[in-house]
Amino acid sequence: MNFLVFLQAGASQQGSGGTWSFLIMMLLIFAVMYFFMIRPQQKRQKELAKFRSNLAKGDKVITMGGIYGVIVDVKDQYVIVEVDNNVKLKIDKGSIVKDSSDIQAAGK
Repeated sequence: MNFLVFLQAGASQQGSGGTWSFLIMMLLIFAVMYFFMIRPQQKRQKELAKFRSNLAKGDKVITMGGIYGVIVDVKDQYVIVEVDNNVKLKIDKGSIVKDSSDIQAAGK
């Protein structure tokens, strides 16, 4: 309620042009935030979800904890990752971050 009183007081002092410039400025700030912060984050989340749903046996992956391994088996909620000879870990799909072959290709 008090915020509206301040807006009305400011509009009466500045005239109607001040209110419109304030609204346009707020819309521009929101548009910049959307295109530089919100939209790219949503795009990254969609790509990561698509990557996790397309995991297959034999893919080289990296977990959030930094463990490199090769997928041996894929289930609905988790994957079995082999990190060394006869060392297999059961890891939640949500913990898989990247495909290590992408990192190696970017480094060359």
